[in-house]
Amino acid sequence: MPGGCPVYRSALAAATEPDPMPTTLDEAAERATNAASWVEENWSTWLNTGLRILLILVVALLLRMAVRRALTKLIERMNRSAQAVEGTALGGLLVNTERRRQRSEAIGSVLRSVASFLIMGTAGLMVLGAFKIDLAPLLASAGVAGVAIGFGARNLVTDFLSGVFMILEDQYGVGDSVDAGVASGEVVEVGLRVTKLRGADGEIWYVRNGEIKRIGNLSQGWATAGVDVTVRPTEDLERVRSVIVEAAASMAKDEPWNERLWGPVEVLGLSEVLLDSMTLRVAAKTMPGKALGVERELRWRIKQGLDEAGIQLVGGVPAQVEATADPTAGMAAPSVFGSAISPQSVAATPLPRPDLNK
Repeated sequence: MPGGCPVYRSALAAATEPDPMPTTLDEAAERATNAASWVEENWSTWLNTGLRILLILVVALLLRMAVRRALTKLIERMNRSAQAVEGTALGGLLVNTERRRQRSEAIGSVLRSVASFLIMGTAGLMVLGAFKIDLAPLLASAGVAGVAIGFGARNLVTDFLSGVFMILEDQYGVGDSVDAGVASGEVVEVGLRVTKLRGADGEIWYVRNGEIKRIGNLSQGWATAGVDVTVRPTEDLERVRSVIVEAAASMAKDEPWNERLWGPVEVLGLSEVLLDSMTLRVAAKTMPGKALGVERELRWRIKQGLDEAGIQLVGGVPAQVEATADPTAGMAAPSVFGSAISPQSVAATPLPRPDLNK
């Protein structure tokens, strides 16, 4: 039956209910008047708030653009100055363009990020203040969240801050030979979190900046090349000195040693005197990272000069003298029992057995 269906009954009941009282013309006019008066009272506030927010955003964007452009021009100027110095006589020795470029780009990236964060963060807080939002709970929540994130990512923060200070202080750069404690080698790349080193065997070490407790830079300033010359104690010291000085002066005039030697080669004197030898110490100030090559060439020249002067070098592992075999080594030691009349032999002789037939 259609009357037994619940849907039909509800539809029938809705159709039979009386219609609500229709809105009159006066009530509609009153509602429109109230709405118009409310808009008229608040439109100035809305316009003021909207213009204030728009002004804050425009000023923030323009300021961010100006700061980033100024930082970019500053970095480009630093790179151009490095390239200009590179073309001079000592520019190639004292300036590493790739190192300066990476350092300037890293500093520029940090400064741009910090400037953008400060400008846009301040603008965001000012926009929230324009909406009459209480910032105290928001700042308190942000502070608690920042502390929690700082504790959770303390290693990352440590690496980042260590990388920033290493770059700002120019502790090392691309091309430097460094000893970082945990690894050593030539610096390939300097990052805000990780430093890449190429070891002596060609391997790449990824060292976190926060793990670096000390840095030994072997490429800053100058290096020292040291050579020990060991001769016989009977040689004339003045003659040996003159030969070494002459060989060093000849080396200092040839390329590329005239650029790698940053000072005269000095004979510092005797460092050791023994019965069969005496050692002279020779040292020179060299370009950073070139001390090993200077030492090898200096040894070569000194050896040639001493050979021409008839001065013989000594030292090293002494030759092993072959020992002759002792013919008595295989003989047994003499014994007291070798003599029949010795007391030991007489005491050891058994007594004769008595003859019982007698």
